[in-house]
Amino acid sequence: DEDDLLASCYRRSLTVAAENGVQTLAFPATSTGIYGFPGDRAARIAVREVAAFLATHDEITQVRFVCFDAVTQGFYEGALAREAD
Repeated sequence: DEDDLLASCYRRSLTVAAENGVQTLAFPATSTGIYGFPGDRAARIAVREVAAFLATHDEITQVRFVCFDAVTQGFYEGALAREAD
């Protein structure tokens, strides 16, 4: 399904980055533009997958989510707040 595909993209990107010694990484709001994936769902998936990866890998020290507008930023801020709870 679409959620699993997006989640696997994040997991694979993080794995490849760690394997190649990348310490900092930035992600756009993947699939939310022309592909029309719902921004709130995309943010929840992105934050969940990044948090899960970082919980068991210390190779990557910083991940940024790059948001192209205030609405998208709100989705990510909400997802990050829920993850922190």
